[in-house]
Amino acid sequence: MCGLLSFLRGDGVLDDPTAAVVAALPLSAHRGPDESTVHDGGALVSGFQRLAVVDLEHSHQPMRWGPPEDPGRYTVVFNGEVYNHPELRAELIARHGAVFATRGDTEVVVAAHHYWGAEAATRLRGMFAFLIWDSREQLLTGARDPFGIKPMYYATGPAGTAFASEKKCLLELAPALGLDPVTSGELDREALRDYLVLQYVPEPASMHQVVRRIESGTVFTLRPGGRPRSRRYFRPVFHDGAGTGPQVHRRIAAALEESVAMHLRADVPVGAFLSGGIDSTAIAALARRHDPHLTTFTAGFDRPGYSEVDVAAESAAALGVRHVVRVVSVQEVMDSLPSIIWYLDDPVADPALVPLWFIAREAAREVTVVLSGEGADELFGGYRIYGEPVSLAPFERLPGSLRRLLGRAGSVLPEGTRGKDLLRRGALPLEARYHGNARIFRPEQLGEVLCGHDPSALREEVSAPHYRRSTGWDPVARMQHVDLFTWLRGDILVKADKVTMAHSLELRVPFLDAEMFAVAAGLPRSEKLADGTTKYALRRALEGIVPPHVLHRPKLGFPVPIRHWLRAEMYDWARDLVRESGAGELVDLLAVERMLDAHRIGPIDHSRKLWAVLTLLIWHGIFVEQRIRPQIPPPVSRVRTGPVGR
Repeated sequence: MCGLLSFLRGDGVLDDPTAAVVAALPLSAHRGPDESTVHDGGALVSGFQRLAVVDLEHSHQPMRWGPPEDPGRYTVVFNGEVYNHPELRAELIARHGAVFATRGDTEVVVAAHHYWGAEAATRLRGMFAFLIWDSREQLLTGARDPFGIKPMYYATGPAGTAFASEKKCLLELAPALGLDPVTSGELDREALRDYLVLQYVPEPASMHQVVRRIESGTVFTLRPGGRPRSRRYFRPVFHDGAGTGPQVHRRIAAALEESVAMHLRADVPVGAFLSGGIDSTAIAALARRHDPHLTTFTAGFDRPGYSEVDVAAESAAALGVRHVVRVVSVQEVMDSLPSIIWYLDDPVADPALVPLWFIAREAAREVTVVLSGEGADELFGGYRIYGEPVSLAPFERLPGSLRRLLGRAGSVLPEGTRGKDLLRRGALPLEARYHGNARIFRPEQLGEVLCGHDPSALREEVSAPHYRRSTGWDPVARMQHVDLFTWLRGDILVKADKVTMAHSLELRVPFLDAEMFAVAAGLPRSEKLADGTTKYALRRALEGIVPPHVLHRPKLGFPVPIRHWLRAEMYDWARDLVRESGAGELVDLLAVERMLDAHRIGPIDHSRKLWAVLTLLIWHGIFVEQRIRPQIPPPVSRVRTGPVGR
């Protein structure tokens, strides 16, 4: 788990791209404090911040590799972990006579690319974002893992194209790319709109126009002076061919145990996050089988109903693991938010990233790697809203004219009226009502806060192309498919990567594994939702693995009491943040202040809308106004791997 920064020269004139990379690379130092190296390979300048996890004394990057007949042909930078690298290494040696000088996975990635070409990315089980420069063909090849666990941003200018694990590195490199300082600072208004609707910026966009993201599950090629040409190698398909009953439950349990065992492969200490839910508890329980000294970590708040600490502690005791608890105060949250948002690069208005920040900081004091339960809900049907196709089925049987009439009736009901949202959603087809797991401002509500918003301007929803690729599927499967490409990779995995890497902590997600997806993708609806139970097949598979007090608990994760905070302890802080903001050309600040006051008085709960706007204002204060300057401590290496140089 590391940070990469590479600059491919273009046709423009640049005096010293190496110096520019050297200057920008430290902005990603938190991703890899163990080594910092820059290599000038002529057409490609590669920088790398290493967090040493496997083969600590070797596997330095940027790495040069080649077959025996052409040593040094390739230069690779690789962020992530490939868990099946020992098996792939053995296959490459047996089939092709490949020669390796290290025990790490980086050599395996570049050797697989050499011998298997386009097939290589499909063979890697893990999380990855890599760049491989072929000096003979003068061709750069890169890829991201199927689900988008690891990030990769890029920006192109007259002087070339740069790729990075951190967007802030590319903003720093903008002048070296030949980009105009004014142009490089311009915001993407469509990304801003999507953020206020979804609470994150969806791929491939970023909040800055000049910076884009390589999409999850794609591989691309690029020649000097050109633009990336990408193709999708991972196209997830949900179907209903896995069957039902105990046999499929045993397959799920076996696949998860194997995935957890592979995700434990490391040469550094590994721990696990533990909430009160089934997903993280399952990971911890299976990890405990392989590591009797496992330590688990949880966080909570000192407010009744907003802490999973007691349940997690009970689970830890049942599993027989050492357990570390972090209780977070509201003052700590207010103090830490600017730093959290700086590390995010783009705003993410998910309150769950707050406890994740504190639990990651606690875990990083003891371990270098943690396992976590992200991805189980999307694969196995863990969100209650997946039951909506059943609850709204009566509306589907009504004539279209009557459904539209009910929808209009719902629209005139006052906000907060019981049944208003049911009527509104029941009047809409699935493609029009479900766009992912979060919906903060509906498009027709954006005019409340977004300056210059034209509600009559038609724009395709972010979810539309994903629905087109799932035509004819079961409605629940279509919702899962949308979430894989929106909510999971836009919110869940962004915060998981950014917040843990802020503390030089590698987070691994055993549910998001190729073999796990192969089992989960074939489950019929009855194995996802049954009698009001979410993740039915997974719960049955985990009987005897997860303690009974957790097995049938509803999903909570790490709940955050923002509704209460914004009415009390956070009110003055939020009001001052709005009044001091320089984002008035983007956001109607007076309207936001009125919303804050209305929330304080009640009874309507505006907390999620307010949190989205407040997060945006902090982000704007950091990255646009440069008025807010978070205190970012220098990262500290915990593993000395060898000489650091350039």
